[in-house]
Amino acid sequence: MTKAFIVAPHMKKQWWLTDKKLAEKHLSNARALLGSQEPTEIYSALNLLDAALDLCPRWEKALELKARAFLYLRKFRDVANMLQEYIPSLRFREIVPSESPPVSKEMSRDQVRLLPNYEESSRPRASVILKCFSVSKLKKKLLAGLSRRCEREEWRYLVLGQACCHLGMMEDALVLLQSGKRVASAAFRRESTSRNDDSFCSENSASESEIVSHLLGNIKLLLRRKSAAVAALDAGLYLESVRHFSKILDGRRGTPQGFISECYMWRATAYQSAGRVTDSIADCNRALALDPVCIEALTTRATLFETARCFSESLQDLEHLRLLYESTLRQQKFPGPVWKPQKLNFRDIHGNLQFLNSKILTMKQRLSSPFTIDYYTLIGLRRGCTRADVERAHLLLCLRHRPDKASHFVDRCEFVDERDIDAVKDQARLSALMLYRLLQKAYTYIMTSIMEEEAEKQKQLRVSELKCEEPDRQGAREPEQCLQVRGELSIDVKVDFKKSDCCIESEASNMRAKSSGSDKNVVNDTSVFQAVSCRDLVAVGTMLSHGFPSESWMNAHQGHAIMPLPVTYEALSC
Repeated sequence: MTKAFIVAPHMKKQWWLTDKKLAEKHLSNARALLGSQEPTEIYSALNLLDAALDLCPRWEKALELKARAFLYLRKFRDVANMLQEYIPSLRFREIVPSESPPVSKEMSRDQVRLLPNYEESSRPRASVILKCFSVSKLKKKLLAGLSRRCEREEWRYLVLGQACCHLGMMEDALVLLQSGKRVASAAFRRESTSRNDDSFCSENSASESEIVSHLLGNIKLLLRRKSAAVAALDAGLYLESVRHFSKILDGRRGTPQGFISECYMWRATAYQSAGRVTDSIADCNRALALDPVCIEALTTRATLFETARCFSESLQDLEHLRLLYESTLRQQKFPGPVWKPQKLNFRDIHGNLQFLNSKILTMKQRLSSPFTIDYYTLIGLRRGCTRADVERAHLLLCLRHRPDKASHFVDRCEFVDERDIDAVKDQARLSALMLYRLLQKAYTYIMTSIMEEEAEKQKQLRVSELKCEEPDRQGAREPEQCLQVRGELSIDVKVDFKKSDCCIESEASNMRAKSSGSDKNVVNDTSVFQAVSCRDLVAVGTMLSHGFPSESWMNAHQGHAIMPLPVTYEALSC
């Protein structure tokens, strides 16, 4: 049966069949194939619908079935290309090329000629034919046309809204689905008066309304979180903005590829404003893996690499960006489909290309001169940080940007074409591996510099300790010298006492006479000692004050009090 339907469009048309009847036959066969909901049967139905549209190009029923067949096969791009004139953002987009194509003289003359020529005015006009018509028939035709227009807009809004939702154009999908739901409810109210109780509700309309309601709820949730994140970013609350965007990106539900790429770019901007260069580069890598021709992601990543003084990586992104600009000017359109939203205006590309060329020359000059990568900016630390800070920052960044986990975000994406998944994973792993190597180089460089600084500090500390130990060693030598002097003095004093004990007695008597208040002049023959330091002075004074009497003198003068000898101290000040 399927083979007959495939061959039917190419069969020779019979003489009794008109184009309308043959198109209706193709349409009925295609509707029967679509009811099976098998991919092979749906592709066969598409062939039949193409044949029917060749016969009747603007047939609404055939267009609706074709659009729904594309939607069932998840060919959302084909649906958008087919109904792109109904996309709201495409209507209000103004693309003004920098160089408009030249206009021929004949076309310009035809456009300027507003009044008819004399020859045309002299020609006899056709006789005006007046026909009588009925007002009731005109009213019926007008109402039928309005109802047909509402039905046409209803299915277009609903089918195109679902396709835009899966393509990531959430704002357009919200407008289209709400308009289609409103038109469908109005049409249902008009038709409900002529329906009986048995056919009041159909299964197809109920299932489609449930799908539309589910999509609308998901779209509103995503747009609400995005609006909160953008508002926090505009208010300067960068970490709050990152938190809201992370809720979208780390959600359990599958997010469309186009919308998640846009959210990654928004979060990269928030990371860049917060000074987290590595996280911003990682989000740009993910956005470029999902959309390789994203001009905004290339521009942001080139700026981030330039901030970290990674001039070679920045130069690669700038050259890639220049190729995109040149192809856009050559083809007079942005890369990708026409309905894809673009934040860049077409008229600004020529000026951006000139600025980009000058920047590439400056970057090449920087590469030719010696330079050092700013690893502190790359890892997110200040100069003078400790070893613990470096190890903690390196551990967090490595856990967050491991190459083996770089492609896990792909599982949370909803792709338009399943064949793109492998390419996206490979690109994500490659870019994550390059970033991981930069992090390892940054960790090695910073740890080496910190270890060198610690070694230099320890060397300086040892030198200062040695300088402090020299006075202590000199102070330790002085007591030894004092002990030697003390021993010599004690020996000399003992020898003097053994030689003459009478001298000591005379000195004692002189002290007693002086203490009793006698008027005689007593001359003290005490010796005068000069010392260099206070320690020598104290030692000598102590020995002389005690007198060091001998044993013979102590035996001869038992019972007599021993008086201390007067000592005169003369020494230098300390």
